[in-house]
Amino acid sequence: MRLGHLGPAGTFTEEAARTTAAGAGELVPYPTVTDTVAAVLAGEVDAALVPIENSLEGVVTATVDALSAEPRLRMVGEAVLAVRQCLIASSEVAVGDITEVRSHPQALAQSARFLREHLPTARLVATGSTAEAVASLDGSGEEPAAAIASRSAAALHGCVVLQEGIEDEEGNATRFAWLAIQGAPAFPPPGEDAAWKTSVLFTGADDAKPGWLVRCLSEFAFRGVNLVKIESRPARSRLGHYLFLADCEGREDDPAVADALTGLHTHCDEVRALGTYPAAPPP
Repeated sequence: MRLGHLGPAGTFTEEAARTTAAGAGELVPYPTVTDTVAAVLAGEVDAALVPIENSLEGVVTATVDALSAEPRLRMVGEAVLAVRQCLIASSEVAVGDITEVRSHPQALAQSARFLREHLPTARLVATGSTAEAVASLDGSGEEPAAAIASRSAAALHGCVVLQEGIEDEEGNATRFAWLAIQGAPAFPPPGEDAAWKTSVLFTGADDAKPGWLVRCLSEFAFRGVNLVKIESRPARSRLGHYLFLADCEGREDDPAVADALTGLHTHCDEVRALGTYPAAPPP
């Protein structure tokens, strides 16, 4: 079994993949979310793990938009990982001497307060991944540079952790989605007592009318289906029209959930289940 993930080695996604896949197959890294999703659609991998949501910075738009745009793609599992961001350098250096900080945009945003307070004049350089930022610290530059990434990325590349836990809030966590082609089984395989979630997309031409969204959400509420997340994304047609993505408790074929999805059709032009999968335990 080949399992893709946003890479390279040393990223938080790779850590989550190793933890949740538990030796189920060969891990194959890809440089971007787009490349990872493309590998799934091309059949290069059986499933792939990508970040979908962070507790500080919210939704990962590349993942959500890929799920929304590609009907063949399904979410078949999820993982949640506690994220501890570290300030990393190629060798010991005073934090105040650092003139450039490199990392993935999400990691830079998650550490914005630390950067503002301790490195207000440092250049912030976006990289394709946190691990890529650490790999770029070869120490050859005239001015000291640092990266924001995981402790495991620092160890992998022989670098030094200058400070750990620089994220803006304690409890920082990222939720990851296992993606596969429609019809693929849940991954990782669930236990008998697993709790389940279902993700759904819905949109309608009447979305600008008063009460339209309330009527849509009432299809879940009146049936006792608990919504745990709702997100909107531009419909990419006309300004002011949106796709809505919701996560609810339960399987797609549970009677209450199935009836709620049927009820949505009375208000919407499109209703599509994006996946039914075992809910991940908290980090």
